[in-house]
Amino acid sequence: MRGHGDGRRSGAPGPRLDAADLGAELGDRATLVQFSSAFCAPCRATRRVLGEVAGLVPGVAHVEIDAEARLELVRALDVLKTPTVLVLDAGGRVVRRAAGQPRKADVIAALGEAV
Repeated sequence: MRGHGDGRRSGAPGPRLDAADLGAELGDRATLVQFSSAFCAPCRATRRVLGEVAGLVPGVAHVEIDAEARLELVRALDVLKTPTVLVLDAGGRVVRRAAGQPRKADVIAALGEAV
């Protein structure tokens, strides 16, 4: 997934998140986690793109998190701007991340690493 940020693809496993961290269930195959803020116009477009992808790809969930309400998680994951999108595999491990508004094709491609 392209974005204005690190596309983290190092061989080291990323952090692992679960339903308690997210406040929602993980997808059976992958989860798209979006950190947003109230007055972020790109966040609205990102919500639409991720929702469409989650609707197209079976077993993929989209979870949106209000960054201001979850500062402890934002700090733990080093989220510096909104929108930031994390792609989690079925076990909740972060396999990709990007900051900024993603393109639909890039999100679908990034899911290939997670499923």
